[in-house]
Amino acid sequence: MSDLLQRIAGGPITWGVTGSPETSYQMDRDRVVREMAQAGLSATELGPDGFLPADPALLREYVSQRGLRIAGGFVPAVLHRQERFEADLDYFERASRQLAAVDGGVLVVGPDTHLADLDTSIELDEPEWQTLVRNLGRLQQLAASHALRTALHPHWGMSIERAAHVERVMDASDVELCLDTGHLFLGGADPVEIARRAPQRVAHVHLKDVRADLAAHLLTGTLTFDQAVRQGLFVPLGQGAVDIDGVIEVLEGSGFKGWYVLEQDTALEAEPAAGEGPFVDARLSVDYLAALVSS
Repeated sequence: MSDLLQRIAGGPITWGVTGSPETSYQMDRDRVVREMAQAGLSATELGPDGFLPADPALLREYVSQRGLRIAGGFVPAVLHRQERFEADLDYFERASRQLAAVDGGVLVVGPDTHLADLDTSIELDEPEWQTLVRNLGRLQQLAASHALRTALHPHWGMSIERAAHVERVMDASDVELCLDTGHLFLGGADPVEIARRAPQRVAHVHLKDVRADLAAHLLTGTLTFDQAVRQGLFVPLGQGAVDIDGVIEVLEGSGFKGWYVLEQDTALEAEPAAGEGPFVDARLSVDYLAALVSS
């Protein structure tokens, strides 16, 4: 774990950045990336479309001037519906060019649904599964043409959500994974077990910790995902029910050299005061990881 602290990145959503002002107050990107660096992070993900400069040359200059790198980018797509998938390809191509220009390394694929929210679980039929796997292969080829890796991100409220979904897609495809500790936990999968069973399939990690009480309300439908996030579903590392230590121990022991991205989904009502808000939680998570490395 000697270099682990140099492989900690931040997800802009930790600062409430979703690209949707109706779901969270959108902080200025200069403040977000400045606070990432101040919290001890070495990189950022791209964030939502348009958060960082789209022009690859401008993006490279923007992050380097602020002492950060790009760790990857999360791009959602409806993989199981062909017409919707074709409509998303321009975004994938644009994100791929951005990442390739800054040695971003990993294109993280969110297997979105055709629904408008993250509160309805779906089960794909056989033709939809075949379409999803085929389109994953197309994205792998697209990413590889830009010297990028593709990492599929199981996600609450998306088409790859629960443990059985993860197992099926891993059996049907050779796609690598973005191991998101929080979303796997919510979907009933054990992130430690997945890391232990297939460490060679893990290309990227999103570190989340989860409040078990709010997760229970989410699972029973008494809270929507947005409501749970607003009430603090995701907490600084070490303050929730996810075995963060176990995940890191298994991955580091297997030789993982990729990014660990702090991704504590947050919804803000207003601009935090200087030195307050998401910066505090990010700093707590970095301190937690520093203590883990030194123990």
